[in-house]
Amino acid sequence: MINNQRIGSAAYRYLPFAVFMGFIGLDEFIRFLAEQGFFILQPNTLSYLYPVKALTVGLMLYLFKDHYSELRLKDLANLPVTLATCGVGLLVFVLWIKMDWTFGAAGVPQGFKPEQFPGNNLPVVMTAFRIAGAVLVVPLMEELFWRSFLIRYIIDKDFETAKVGAFTWGSFLITVVLFGLEHNYILAGVMAGIAYNLLLYRTRSLAHCVLAHAVTNLALAVYVIRTGAWQFW
Repeated sequence: MINNQRIGSAAYRYLPFAVFMGFIGLDEFIRFLAEQGFFILQPNTLSYLYPVKALTVGLMLYLFKDHYSELRLKDLANLPVTLATCGVGLLVFVLWIKMDWTFGAAGVPQGFKPEQFPGNNLPVVMTAFRIAGAVLVVPLMEELFWRSFLIRYIIDKDFETAKVGAFTWGSFLITVVLFGLEHNYILAGVMAGIAYNLLLYRTRSLAHCVLAHAVTNLALAVYVIRTGAWQFW
């Protein structure tokens, strides 16, 4: 069990992200070993890691929830601003799927293909995990890391002394570029990072960033399921 008393304020925000990225690194390492001929890897085998990843990071966020004082749900009570936030999330989604981001693509995405799973129920369960992870876990984890911790840490190593939404060109550009590099479609990631950063500066609210990010991912999930454009997953 994680001992919350022994973890610093920064770690509450970067540990879930680090664990999530660790799972991605494990995925890539296993693929590399398979490509080197150490073993035969079935097409859907590594997809079973996703529920473990989502549940592990989700549990960490739940255990750490009392330490996220900057995440104020009451910020969403202003309906016009909240609707505008949802609009930002939808705009990011539209740009993500409509614009040609192949110049900044880091290779061809493997994509998630539910038809590779046996039976009738397992594809539904695995798809549900993908949706839940993308909409409930990833936005919270990433916004806590990028726009609560890192963007303030670049401004001041004692990051909690910097207010949420504080602006410097250095913190803006660094987080936007790194956020882009985190994603397979790098330029699309940069675009999303710019949008979420600007939303943070405008609202001074991490909750609005989480909401916009969740709306983007939910819209993308619906689009992927309806069209079969699995490369976006």
